[in-house]
Amino acid sequence: MAARVKTLAAVLAIVVTGATTTGVAQGGRAGGRGGSPTQRAPAPRETAPVDLTGYWVSVVSEDWRYRIATPPKGDTGGVPLNAEGRKVADGWDPARDAATGNECRWYGAAGLMRVPGRLHITWQDDDTLKIEADAGRQVRLLHLGRSHQPATEASWQGDTVAAWEGVGGRAAGPGPRWASLRAVTTRMRPGYLRRNGVPYSENAVLTEYFDRHSAPDGSEWITVTSIVLDPTYLTQEFITSTDFKKEPDGAKWNPTPCEAT
Repeated sequence: MAARVKTLAAVLAIVVTGATTTGVAQGGRAGGRGGSPTQRAPAPRETAPVDLTGYWVSVVSEDWRYRIATPPKGDTGGVPLNAEGRKVADGWDPARDAATGNECRWYGAAGLMRVPGRLHITWQDDDTLKIEADAGRQVRLLHLGRSHQPATEASWQGDTVAAWEGVGGRAAGPGPRWASLRAVTTRMRPGYLRRNGVPYSENAVLTEYFDRHSAPDGSEWITVTSIVLDPTYLTQEFITSTDFKKEPDGAKWNPTPCEAT
């Protein structure tokens, strides 16, 4: 196996060297008349194998008691909290959150996808997907570019680095095509996994998978699988799956501010 890897590496090196030499010999033809022989690498926006842009509305088909209504204090069923996590949840005080400027704890990155509402997904630039949520007027940035500089301060939406996983792309050959956008978020301010104060800490790491798919009726959907790992308050991973249906336009888009209750 090691010999095969070395052989393949040598072949690739020859191919790359040959392509570079050809480009230089042609005096810039690859870049157009009078252009540079050096071609820039395609931007993530140009090579995205799946289009996630548009307006999307959350469809709540499960966990109604936790997502539509505000459950009672201390109702933490289904969340693998440790003793410290349960203590924090039992002490939830929305009035205190409002008084201390923490109304957005339920709208942080690790809980935002579970808040019923709409998303507007666009490309902020060639390297960055922007997810706007009308619930809480939140904005998430998913950085796919190689030049992204990690955030130095924690925020509600944290710092997210994303990459495509799977098979596909505009230049892909024949065969099955699918791709999932994997996004990993750190540097989050402490927030809530549920609106009744079920906590996650500043040490939490959120991993998400964004998958687009079509239903038999022709409708388009995005399923977001979220995995929260928090050594401070959780005994194991907390995993949820949330569905969003595509809307034709932004006619129903209605941003509202964060609420503590």
